[in-house]
Amino acid sequence: MSDLPLKNRLALVTGASRGIGRAVALGLAKAGAHVIITARSLPALEALDDEIQNLGGSATLLQLDLKKSAQIDQLGPTIYQRWQKLDILVANAGILGPLSPLAHVTEEGWASTLDINLSANWRLIRTLDPLLQRSDAGRAIFVTSGAASGKYAYWGPYSAAKAGLEALVKTWSHEIETTTVRANLINPGATRTNMRAKAFPGEDPMSLPAPEEMVPLFLELASPQCAKNGEVLNFRDWHNTAVTTATKLADA
Repeated sequence: MSDLPLKNRLALVTGASRGIGRAVALGLAKAGAHVIITARSLPALEALDDEIQNLGGSATLLQLDLKKSAQIDQLGPTIYQRWQKLDILVANAGILGPLSPLAHVTEEGWASTLDINLSANWRLIRTLDPLLQRSDAGRAIFVTSGAASGKYAYWGPYSAAKAGLEALVKTWSHEIETTTVRANLINPGATRTNMRAKAFPGEDPMSLPAPEEMVPLFLELASPQCAKNGEVLNFRDWHNTAVTTATKLADA
């Protein structure tokens, strides 16, 4: 296998300033992709760009606020003008939203959580689908959560948004199944991120997997060789399978 399996491929990562998005952006750059890194914080993107360059990779910085729909809608035309296509989309950005009984959730809290976690991803699909179609193997990866099951009390807006996201991406996957584009979701599970710390402030973060541990799964789904489409992959299940396979090979 090539040392740069994603050489000459163009990727876009939302929420790239920290956590999983940052780790994935670095992973894509290490694999040879040119990465369009987006987030609200320009200084954080500049720091990430420095790190990518130090690794020998390349990136383009794009300050993006997913609350501003016009900025999302302009992504497709902007990327087309410079590159005419997009090979990889990692739609990682999201917010936790209010954790409270549904009857106490404000209209603003509900709307902002659904807008950023669900509607913004629909806008990303709408503006970037034509560019992914121009790739020889367009790959789109979205980040979901176990909360999409609706089994956690007080997580209403976030749970509804993630359940909607799963339905959205699965619907799109059926629409693109006769094309060269593939779309899937990853459920990272409990991960050492700021969002997790906000939701569970008493939890020991060092007991959780680091964002960097998720990168190989993202790279697998970003590969032109990946045939998966419309699937929800749980990181822990994937990791356990990979460890078991490696153990069997080592013992063979």
